[in-house]
Amino acid sequence: MADFNRKTMYQIGQYGPGDDMSTLICENYQMLLVVHRFGIPLGFGDKSIDEVCRENRVDTHTFLNVVNLLVGNHVELEDIELSVSLPEIVGYLRNSHSYFLDFRLPSIRKKLLEAFSGNDGLTMAIIRYYDEYSAEVHKHMMHEEEVVFPYVKKLLAGEHPADYDIDTFSRHHDNVESKLLELKNIIIKYCPTRSSNELNNMLFDLFSCSEDLASHNRIEDELLIPMVRRLEM
Repeated sequence: MADFNRKTMYQIGQYGPGDDMSTLICENYQMLLVVHRFGIPLGFGDKSIDEVCRENRVDTHTFLNVVNLLVGNHVELEDIELSVSLPEIVGYLRNSHSYFLDFRLPSIRKKLLEAFSGNDGLTMAIIRYYDEYSAEVHKHMMHEEEVVFPYVKKLLAGEHPADYDIDTFSRHHDNVESKLLELKNIIIKYCPTRSSNELNNMLFDLFSCSEDLASHNRIEDELLIPMVRRLEM
């Protein structure tokens, strides 16, 4: 069993295996999504991050690299390559896809309809724009599910397919949150709609979803892609 030493393995300011999981969540509420995507249930009391991860069969190093990356701490590429479990990163990303496609995006669409009731031209244009955006996200994530992740699985099995590489994915890896930023700006700047609880609630969700998608892309860019490149060598 690995002997974790926060002082030697994690820089000052980063979360380490001995820190309380509840402290991590209370200081960074966005980590609720991370915990859920790793399949870790709430109710961990005063247990440390390492204790909670071990109990739920989650690799502690992998969990901490994701956490420290998303809270804004620098993660050394060497540490990533040596300590992160690529299968667990793929599982995390798959759970993220399910969250966005099956829950978050449909929920925001429902709130858009509630905030802009009626069949006027503006409402229909906003919904059409959002539906086109959702379709782009779906296409982007399905490519990862159907092409990228099976490719990674083959690499992990020792195969090296000649018809694909991770740089192909990287070159076409769009920031899917950018169009959501445009929608937020359109609503805030140009929609002559009286402010309401429904409208503000929907906008908060748009901002939160945009940030979450950016974090999702960051994990792919700074964890998944470098690790797959190493496998390809």
